[in-house]
Amino acid sequence: MNYSVQNPTLPLAVYREVAAHLSQVEGVSTELTPQTSKQFDYRLSQIGRLEIQFSENSGSQARTQVEKILAYYGDRFGAWTILSQS
Repeated sequence: MNYSVQNPTLPLAVYREVAAHLSQVEGVSTELTPQTSKQFDYRLSQIGRLEIQFSENSGSQARTQVEKILAYYGDRFGAWTILSQS
């Protein structure tokens, strides 16, 4: 299972913190995709999306841990939008 999430107002530093936190979960890797908007808005994040990939051998415990981490940051910085899920 892989998916992409976004929080359009989340600062770059917090995105990096979330990605580092998620990467500590066994079988999970992350990638930050830059913002692609042509219009600059200081209030918007520099990151367009956070890609989360699960390895084939990652289990339900890894998925549960990822959901908890995302919920933690979502509670503090605003809800995540799921852009894609496979």
